[in-house]
Amino acid sequence: MAARDRLIVGLDLSSQAEAERMVATLGDAVGFYKIGMQLSFSAGLGFARELVQSGKRVFLDMKLLDIPNTVAHAVEAIADMGVTFTTIHAYPQAMRAAVAGRGGSGLKLLGVTVLTSLDDTDLVETGYASGVGDLVLRRAAQAADIGMDGLICSPVEVAAIRATTGNALELITPGIRPAGADHGDQKRAATPASAVRNGADRLVVARPVIQAEDPRAAAERIVAEIESVTK
Repeated sequence: MAARDRLIVGLDLSSQAEAERMVATLGDAVGFYKIGMQLSFSAGLGFARELVQSGKRVFLDMKLLDIPNTVAHAVEAIADMGVTFTTIHAYPQAMRAAVAGRGGSGLKLLGVTVLTSLDDTDLVETGYASGVGDLVLRRAAQAADIGMDGLICSPVEVAAIRATTGNALELITPGIRPAGADHGDQKRAATPASAVRNGADRLVVARPVIQAEDPRAAAERIVAEIESVTK
């Protein structure tokens, strides 16, 4: 995989106009974009279709979790949009429904293991008995058995998942912060080079690119850092 194809830029912006300007600014430096809740609710899902039609690849980050019938039909509708990836919280029941809803389409399903803003203390507060590491590995094994295509996981867990599931799942990591960047609300973060070196296939980067003084240059630096450890 080319280094540039490993970078997914998160369009975590408040309007379609802002997103369109960012895509224009980034130009051919970026070919893969994530559209999450913020932009979906402010601009609607039509923008995702427009990006696909323009030749860009789209990761629609919906983090689905509902009763099986609802998840299956939601995934079926997403598959018709032509996007590359969508996300489902990695609960076995929801993942099974998503695989059924995907059918024979080319949509790839990613299980969200544990959000990168959470740590062991947060899981205890939520009521989980296990820590982040144990829960991530359990959900990774379940995702592989169920037939998911990949996982969203923090760069901290990538190496352990690779050791237990091999290449059965594509590993996509948010929580990416270039050296010296503010981690913000990310509690389990790593640099681009570290994440890829540990086994990440693709990196999702939002704030370090879209909030940079020169977003295109920021994206190019990340691509160059990825290339430095993959060539």
